[in-house]
Amino acid sequence: LLSEIDLAREFRHIYEYIEALPEDLKAPRELYEERLAVCKNCGELLSGMCKKCGCYVEMRAAVKTHYCPAVHKKW
Repeated sequence: LLSEIDLAREFRHIYEYIEALPEDLKAPRELYEERLAVCKNCGELLSGMCKKCGCYVEMRAAVKTHYCPAVHKKW
C-alpha cells in the first residue's frame, strides 16, 4: 500500500536499477535526458509515473529500446 511505502528507499531502488543496467541496454545520457524532458511536459505524468502504463518514467527512459507507451509515441 502507498501508505506503507518508504518513498526514499523506493527512489533509491529506482536509481540503483538505472545505474546497474548493462551499458549495452542503457540509453545514452543525452537521449535519456531528452526523453525525460518530454515526459516532464506530458499531461500523463503523475508523481514520476506514467498514467498510461504505470511505469516510473525514469526507469523506462533509461533503457534504449523502450519507448513512450502513448498511442501516439512521444519518444
